[in-house]
Amino acid sequence: MISIEPTLLIAAALVLVAALGSKLAGRVGFPALLLFLGLGMLAGSDGPGGIAFDNAEVAQGVGVVALALILFDGGLSTRWGLVRPVLGQGLTLATVGVTVSATITGVAAAWVLDVPLELGLLLGAIVSSTDAAAVFAVLRGRRTGLAGRIQPTLELESGSNDPMAVLLTITLVEVVTGDAPGPLGLVAGMAFQLGVGAVAGLAAGWATRTVLNRLRPGADGLYPVLTLAIAVLTYAGTVVLGGSGFIAVYLAGLWIGNHDVIHQATIRRFHEAVAWLCQIGMFLLLGLLVFPSELLDVAWSALAVAAVLVFVARPVATLVSLLPFRVPVRHQGVVAWVGLRGATPIVLATFPLLEGVEQADLIFNVVFFVVVVSVLVQGTTITPVARLFGSLRPAPPEPDTLLEAGRPLPDGTTLRNVVVPVGSAVDGCALVEAGLPREALVVVIQRGHQQLVPTGSTRLQAGDRLLVLTDDDALTALRDRLRPDAVLPEGEGPPLGEG
Repeated sequence: MISIEPTLLIAAALVLVAALGSKLAGRVGFPALLLFLGLGMLAGSDGPGGIAFDNAEVAQGVGVVALALILFDGGLSTRWGLVRPVLGQGLTLATVGVTVSATITGVAAAWVLDVPLELGLLLGAIVSSTDAAAVFAVLRGRRTGLAGRIQPTLELESGSNDPMAVLLTITLVEVVTGDAPGPLGLVAGMAFQLGVGAVAGLAAGWATRTVLNRLRPGADGLYPVLTLAIAVLTYAGTVVLGGSGFIAVYLAGLWIGNHDVIHQATIRRFHEAVAWLCQIGMFLLLGLLVFPSELLDVAWSALAVAAVLVFVARPVATLVSLLPFRVPVRHQGVVAWVGLRGATPIVLATFPLLEGVEQADLIFNVVFFVVVVSVLVQGTTITPVARLFGSLRPAPPEPDTLLEAGRPLPDGTTLRNVVVPVGSAVDGCALVEAGLPREALVVVIQRGHQQLVPTGSTRLQAGDRLLVLTDDDALTALRDRLRPDAVLPEGEGPPLGEG
């Protein structure tokens, strides 16, 4: 019998350290991404952990699934009302900007590394997308915000540019290996993948909302289970159809997150936790995959590529993308600087490894080094750069207490869900006449698919789910009042012919 307990022990310990350390990293402005990667490298064969791991196929599989779930959570948490005004800017950055950045970086990489142009362009495509998780983890940790529409622009770009980078990478891998079609075939193939991904994602989001609101599973905990399965199904199904699974899963999350869905708050919290687990697990695994001793051999070359990417390719791509929208220069400067590279480039760097591309090891090591430099240099200087450009704003304060059922509030009261049973003595009573305890404040009444904000004249019905702000004593009295055998005081109750 194979014992898996030692592996589970090590994995759980690494995730625990990463989760606890991310709080401290955010407070000091150190990107959590580097913490996760560093832990993986320390646990690897070149570190004190001594764990031997060189399976690029496993790393790629885990990375792709993790990216899909992270993008789904990104869609869920993106507010359409905020990104709609910057839709053109974000999508232009995610397409034209990615292409320009990949081209400039690729040409420079071919010259610096002394490799064929197509190999340099492949490297440029791999590092062409930005990472939203790293950017906003730093902003939240420093309790700062960005002025104007910078933040929603970056949010939309980061959530939607991964598919373009994936398409460019796969296409250039085919070019390098000699399996690519002609130019027209490449353009048609990319357009097809983007179109199928968009249609599949929106269809999946619409279907998910319809199913969740009408199916109504018996247990509340099944809602996030269903959305998790749908996210994976959307990604995998779209890829099978020949489309971009990353675009599909992001748009599905965007649709669900911006429409009324039962237990939406629970679904969002669940997928936020899943996204964090995916980030930690993916970065730890990618940290295990790299050999730090090999990075020294490419350090100077990788630094040169990183410098071109940060100081030339990204600013030019930002200028070309945002110039038609007349975005102020100072805002363009911040957008250009907040172009952190993260998980996607490292995952994409495994594609050449698995396809047997010549000098694939060199590409992987350079990409890993570029990502570390980008996050370390840009991620720790976002606040001073934003201040330099006059685009720094205080972030909105976070509430001290989340208002949710079952969580005690500072005054000792708690939001509770209480159901009016069939045959209840208050069935048909107006709320003001129901004789409920004064200490029990009915905040919301859920009746079927409707959520009602009650007034004194609102009549209760059997089956109503009441969200009540109350303490323990009043809750007991309230439940007694709702029982079918409760006796209403004389003169209270539904008028004749009602209830």
